[in-house]
Amino acid sequence: MEKIRPYDRVQAARSNTRATGGYFLGRMIDNFVEMHGDRRFGDDGAIIGGVGLFNGRPVTAIAMERGATIEERMKRNFGCPTPEGYRKALRLMKQAEKFNRPVICFIGCPGAYCGIDAEERGQGEAIAENLYEMMTLKTPVISVVVGEGGSGGALAMGVGDTVIMLENSVYSVISPEGCASILWKDSTKAPEAAEVLKLTAKDLLKFGAIEKVIDESGKTTEEICDDLKDAIEKELDAKRKKPLKELLDMRYNKFRKIGEYRG
Repeated sequence: MEKIRPYDRVQAARSNTRATGGYFLGRMIDNFVEMHGDRRFGDDGAIIGGVGLFNGRPVTAIAMERGATIEERMKRNFGCPTPEGYRKALRLMKQAEKFNRPVICFIGCPGAYCGIDAEERGQGEAIAENLYEMMTLKTPVISVVVGEGGSGGALAMGVGDTVIMLENSVYSVISPEGCASILWKDSTKAPEAAEVLKLTAKDLLKFGAIEKVIDESGKTTEEICDDLKDAIEKELDAKRKKPLKELLDMRYNKFRKIGEYRG
């Protein structure tokens, strides 16, 4: 069998035909009621969030969405969230904490929106605040990387008790093209950069950065979605049985040990 290169996974994650976070949210969450706005500035189409039922249980679901048509993608900043998106997501997470609802996040963006206006409105602060608050959020959090998970823009919704990746998704501190441009001053070396970045689901599972990989081989999108739904259900059941202090300690320790070196 021909080996699938890391850069092939990157291209698969970016494919225009690949299901996005909005698809998985729509297929898994029943009676979904979308909520808008961050209560500070405005709304962000790159992040969809609201309340619904997951297998009959109330949850808060949040998804990164890039859109299907060119018009929709422009409206949603091609899936790159602004500060308003991250603040909207955090508002919904804090609401979930108040009403004891689990949070399910679907991640799929090349990175946070990097426009000057986003920086002026506190892009870095919004991402940092999400990381800080999610670490101590008093309710179970399941995060799923369904496409391209890029840098802090993806991590801002990735501080979960369990992080799941689809087999052909990627999760990295920088894009292969960006890495190649920095290291070799040549973006065409992106395939080589993808090799050294260790951004595939298999690599991240080995490092302990994620907990589970959903196999995509020979499966339809619907079948992948069903497998993912089963995995989320099992994780939520396990997390509900844990005392809150134990849940928070495990979450904190999990992220503290990432990147730990033992000589």
